[in-house]
Amino acid sequence: MTTMSDDTTIGSSDDYDPRQNVLLDFDDALASPDRYPRMWNMSAGMAFFQAVIRPDTPDRPEYVSVPMPSSTTDLETRGARIFAVARWNALWEAAQFRRRFFHDDTDAAPDGLATLPPDLARIADLGDNNIVFIPRTQTRYYDYAPLFHLLPRATLDRFGLPMLTAGQWPFWTELTNPDPYLPVDFSQRLSRAWGATIWRHLMPGSPQIAFTKNDPIRILAHNLDFWVPAVTEAMEDEMRTWPIVDTDGPTGPVRLSNGEILEGVTAGGPRVGSDLWAGEQEAAEFVERTIAAADKTGRLRDILDAVRSHRVHDDFSDRWSHAKEDFDRTLNHKRSKVTVTFVELDDTTPVHGPETEVIGQLACSDFLTLLNPRDREVVVVLRSGVTSLTDVGKILGYSSHSAVSKRLARIRDQAARFFDQN
Repeated sequence: MTTMSDDTTIGSSDDYDPRQNVLLDFDDALASPDRYPRMWNMSAGMAFFQAVIRPDTPDRPEYVSVPMPSSTTDLETRGARIFAVARWNALWEAAQFRRRFFHDDTDAAPDGLATLPPDLARIADLGDNNIVFIPRTQTRYYDYAPLFHLLPRATLDRFGLPMLTAGQWPFWTELTNPDPYLPVDFSQRLSRAWGATIWRHLMPGSPQIAFTKNDPIRILAHNLDFWVPAVTEAMEDEMRTWPIVDTDGPTGPVRLSNGEILEGVTAGGPRVGSDLWAGEQEAAEFVERTIAAADKTGRLRDILDAVRSHRVHDDFSDRWSHAKEDFDRTLNHKRSKVTVTFVELDDTTPVHGPETEVIGQLACSDFLTLLNPRDREVVVVLRSGVTSLTDVGKILGYSSHSAVSKRLARIRDQAARFFDQN
């Protein structure tokens, strides 16, 4: 059940409406298909960094949700925390070395701009870790914002999700808590919407409804936590192609306060900020880049291959699909299974079974290679047109047809096993 805010009353025309910071009207120019959905990045230069450091091998980011002050908190406290989080996140390119830009307990006269709130400072003191701070919300909107802002308007409508103002990555600032304007089951709706968006890339030719909810690939498609690292990888790959701002900041090797050189990093100006994507076409291209990045962050291709190779009947619903047809064909050996019988006819070409014309000479040749020489002689004589077991026995030098009958029984058993397995 959707619990979107029902409050549409505005006290007066001059009152500030916080919804405008979260919700986007359908008739807004920014809601057009060529401008929505949208995700943007702010340059670290806007957070007063003249230079950043770039590790040769950046660690993958980890998200840590932190409490943000409510609108009732005094402006100074609220502003200081928002600014600290914005500066920390703006250093996305510094990755695991971003804490080097902030003071710790050993600094005698810390600069206010480079000071973190105590709880964030404790996280920074854990060491060189590539941490991204996101606001803690009940709906987990900020956890999954990059995925949400890849969805076109039609998908949002289909799954009962609202249109929101442009997303930001990394998180920069929050003017209004989005929770009151989102469904309480936001993450569940987003999970279904995201799964529907990427399904055709994972299982082309087979609709999602053809699989049960317990199908491993269907579960994977709906697992938002699996896709967040992939979309983050895709965004960072894009941003690393953006131009570097020419500043007066230091460049080259990074020297620490104790005089030592920080190995494996290089200093330089911050990159420009820009839109990561804007409009349905660019968002669709980024969905494909996210899926490609999932090979690197989550071994997606290996997972898909493993699941397809080890499917069970319970993975499929009662709906037909190409995947189900392939599974049934493999399980039941539809391509090569044949019923084998030997019949004794008078003056007619011997018939090995009702599907002889389908199997043809190839199947018979393959089967004959498995027989011992004496059994192979029996089959060859039968195929030559001799259909009487007594005559077959005489040709092969047997005193009676009983020896031929025993060999035929053994040949039938071997044939049944051969054609069933292949």
